[in-house]
Amino acid sequence: MGTDTVRTPPADGADLRREQRGWYFYDWACSVYSTSVLTVFLGPYLTSVAESAADADGYVHPLGIPVRAGSFFAYSVSLSVIVAVLVMPLVGAAADRTGRKKPLLAAAAYLGAAATAAMFFLDGDRYLLGGALLIVANAAQSVAMMLYNSYLPQIASPEQRDAVSSRGWAFGYAAGSLVLVANLVLYTGHDGFGVSESMAVRICLASAGLWWGAFALIPLTRLRDRGTTSREAALPGFRQLAATVRDMRRHPLTLAFLLAYLVYNDGIQTVISQASVYGSEELGLGQSTLIVAVLLVQVLAVAGALTMGRLARTYGAKRTILGSLVAWTVTLAAGFFLPAGAPVWFFVLAAGIGLVLGGSQALSRSLFSHLVPPGKEAEYFSAYELSDRGMSWLGPLLFGLTYQLTGSYRDAIISLVAFFVLGFVLLARVPVRRAIADAGNPVPDRI
Repeated sequence: MGTDTVRTPPADGADLRREQRGWYFYDWACSVYSTSVLTVFLGPYLTSVAESAADADGYVHPLGIPVRAGSFFAYSVSLSVIVAVLVMPLVGAAADRTGRKKPLLAAAAYLGAAATAAMFFLDGDRYLLGGALLIVANAAQSVAMMLYNSYLPQIASPEQRDAVSSRGWAFGYAAGSLVLVANLVLYTGHDGFGVSESMAVRICLASAGLWWGAFALIPLTRLRDRGTTSREAALPGFRQLAATVRDMRRHPLTLAFLLAYLVYNDGIQTVISQASVYGSEELGLGQSTLIVAVLLVQVLAVAGALTMGRLARTYGAKRTILGSLVAWTVTLAAGFFLPAGAPVWFFVLAAGIGLVLGGSQALSRSLFSHLVPPGKEAEYFSAYELSDRGMSWLGPLLFGLTYQLTGSYRDAIISLVAFFVLGFVLLARVPVRRAIADAGNPVPDRI
């Protein structure tokens, strides 16, 4: 992390467009894990596996610790995020030290894909196997996304980033929609295919890993490493992270944005991972209903991400994100009052989530790219991903604890409103235009 930065010769327009198209395809590859595994199938299925292993009081005992079976999935997600936070600085240091992000991206992607494919063997009462595979897959995805996001400033100019980032999210949601249709056909017609319901779920889980591994080949062939960002060796692991944070203290407004993002993104990630558990356990909805609801989210998220990208060009990214946080708050509050056994209202809730999901994340990523001092893109995006994942253990933990203490998923889901309200307040206080200028970047007309 020295001050003597090596400048990479710029690529021509055709090369950058080729890289951008390859970059989009990593979202196409890995988003199926987030959709089919984390959002739809694994939560309810792992909960049912844990319940089959539970004692008469409804508790399982991993490492001798009493855990309500209904909280095991949420706790596993929380632990996976903690593992990711511990690993990401080490991988980020290796990427900076060697200038070779692509091999590290490949290693993380294929570790996650392999763990996901191995979920085919999750049956009976093997809840510990399910928890372990979830921790590995989720942590690997986080590390891979850190490396993937750090390519954005290298492949897109400041004027392009809102659009490029939004297209990446849209690609991911399109892939999630396509695979969910296939999942729905298999799951609802499992008898016709000669497989049990449990086997159909396990095939859907494993196929997400195979999809992830297959399509990751496209970005890995098109993205290119650009050498080290500094002539001085990168500091190892957490020393590098500490040095980055010290450097960020010279840009307190960038840190203020990261704090706001850290809070409201934790709410977003928790809703993604826990919505299907809420639908199945609290509302009594069947797996087919949940698949259709998440498919609706994916379809509308494509349109939502692209629409919010256009809104940002008119109203600015900050105002558009603030509007999405209001929509998140209203949607979750409405979710608390959803009647059990009423799929139509769950579909309405899913539509509300879909319209704001992709855009709020895509615009946050592109807005942060304007707050990064020139020449420090890789290290700052490592810190961004740590902010992305750094408190994403708190939402699932709060969700799991609320359910463990109250036995009500309604209380658990309404507790997440706090993340969006506090995130709104923190983001509203950030003077974005001054933050961009203080970082040494040109201030766009609309931001």
